Amino acid sequence: MSILPQILFVAAAAAAIFLFAGKAKQIRRNILLGKEETLTDNPAARWRNLLLLAFGQKKMFRNPSVAIMHFIIYAGFVIINIEVLEIFLDGIFGTHRLFAPYLGGFYNFLINFFEILALGVLIVCVIFLIRRNVMNIRRFRKKELDGWPRSDANYILITEIVLMSLFLTMNAADTLLQQRGAPHYSAFLTGNFVVSSLLQPLFSGLSDSALTGLERTCWWLHILGIFAFLNYLPYSKHLHIILAFPNAYYARLAPQGHMNNMPSIQQEVLFAMQPELAAQAGDAPPPAKFGARDVMDLSWRNLLDAYSCTECGRCSAACPANATGKLLSPRKIMMDTRDRLEEVGKNINANKGSFQDDGKSLLHNYITTEELRACTTCNACVEECPVSINPLEIILELRRSLVMEESNAPQEWNMMFGNIENNFAPWKFSPDDRDAWAKA
Repeated sequence: MSILPQILFVAAAAAAIFLFAGKAKQIRRNILLGKEETLTDNPAARWRNLLLLAFGQKKMFRNPSVAIMHFIIYAGFVIINIEVLEIFLDGIFGTHRLFAPYLGGFYNFLINFFEILALGVLIVCVIFLIRRNVMNIRRFRKKELDGWPRSDANYILITEIVLMSLFLTMNAADTLLQQRGAPHYSAFLTGNFVVSSLLQPLFSGLSDSALTGLERTCWWLHILGIFAFLNYLPYSKHLHIILAFPNAYYARLAPQGHMNNMPSIQQEVLFAMQPELAAQAGDAPPPAKFGARDVMDLSWRNLLDAYSCTECGRCSAACPANATGKLLSPRKIMMDTRDRLEEVGKNINANKGSFQDDGKSLLHNYITTEELRACTTCNACVEECPVSINPLEIILELRRSLVMEESNAPQEWNMMFGNIENNFAPWKFSPDDRDAWAKA
């Protein structure tokens, strides 16, 4: 028997793994361009988040019908990989249904289960295509999805439909060949499978050689499609299939109303209220930078958020500023951050490992002042995100840079800042009378 198919398979697998590993390494480097931050406290709570939010998709079940459909796709992706493992090993060793002799009747149970999942994934993907392209769902019609983002979602759904169809067709041809006692197939009498058996009448009129060609074509297209899908993921929003898990684990455990303050600023306020402490503390160096202007000024956790974004739009649908027609869209904040980070990564690649100033920044070139000012800091976007992404942190850091680095704030804000600085309250009360409003 020729070993050429095995050689071709190993070459294709090695190329796919090599290309994916290279891109994954670049993404990891890009994420680590962010500022260092330690998020390893309370591992029990973090593992709970991982299990409930990433594996269990807890937040998705606020809309049970959509959640169940999404869970079918998710379960299909995870569980059918067991079947992919068999195909992978068959490709390397030149075997056919490698696990069948060892698993016996349980093998048939597994393949039947996989086929039911595959049919479920196929049906749900068709429904999701209709939801995205036919039904008038507001969060899927926003302009930040125009062009590539909308096409990306459709490409993935179509690819999954094709892969599941190839899997079922392959099984239908395979079991027909087993029944006919065809060489290379007759030694594996697995019997019919629950879904693919329904397709057998479509192919029963084919000759053995035509059936063999169909089965082999589906086998090769299925596994090569998976290799292509693997290398498409890093360029797609569907990278969340992988990054949702670390993103859930490294989610912040502080209450959502908690904001990260700058210790140096807190110290200045303390000194203003208690000048005697300033004399004791001595001269402290000022911080190098206030807030964030570009992606390198953000935390690595914010950059992991950007790569983990599913672009589902639940954050923007929940945003009160977005609902009233303002420019702010938390989804766009995450998409812009990822786009800028990718641009910075390409700059580093082109300049052999070092970033050369390109005259651009996340602030202004990607995210506008008007978008940032529209945020009410209500945390609705954070609450809604299924994978614990926090657009608000990025908004606050960019807004902090606007105000403290560029002195760029509306007049109303400046009046409030002046009152706080002079009176320790947002209103024009003297410090002694700042609680007088409570007596009214």
